Amino acid sequence: MRSERHESLKETITMIYELRIMNYIKVCGMRDAENIREVERLGIDMMGFICWEGSPRYVREVPAYLPDCKRVGVFVNPSLDYVLERTKAFGFNFIQLHGTESPEFCKAVREKTGCKVIKAISFNSEADLELANQYECAADIFIFDTKCATIGGSGQKFNWDILSSYRGELPFLLSGGIGPEDAEQLRQFHHDKCLGFDINSRFEIEPGIKDIEKIKQFITALRKS
Repeated sequence: MRSERHESLKETITMIYELRIMNYIKVCGMRDAENIREVERLGIDMMGFICWEGSPRYVREVPAYLPDCKRVGVFVNPSLDYVLERTKAFGFNFIQLHGTESPEFCKAVREKTGCKVIKAISFNSEADLELANQYECAADIFIFDTKCATIGGSGQKFNWDILSSYRGELPFLLSGGIGPEDAEQLRQFHHDKCLGFDINSRFEIEPGIKDIEKIKQFITALRKS
């Protein structure tokens, strides 16, 4: 078991460097073909497609255009069959599990799809870090999001200072209410396991349609030397 875990960590570390660890950007909640093209041209690293009918950004059908960047299927308490069906249709590279999926289910998804697993952990206090520990051997990346009544896409932030207490082995993406005005604050955010940032609702014209100029300005400000 320790040997398997060691190999998994080596693969994850390699993946991190392949994905340009510095200010890595994931744009979530995409579904319109032309909007996908426009966002992809901005040089983002990962694009998320929400496969949960409870979301206003639910992607009912495969868009006419899919990006060349890393594709993420975002699910909430799905069946394994549904994950497999959607992974085949979209060609996902990563599966993001944003509900109360068990570590065992995460492992099954990784085994059956061959995709890396991103597990979302929702925060409003330091005590929530304990939940992350349960998934150390079941996921490849965490997304740290805001705990709220909805599931993702709330536009609300949590106290990022909580993450100074995170001592886990897995890298993470910071999410939860990040907006265009946060670029400078994010430039000052430092954690050796932080890959980058996941943006969504605060960069939208309407649910599922991103504001290209806002994302462009944000990326420019975030990645300036």
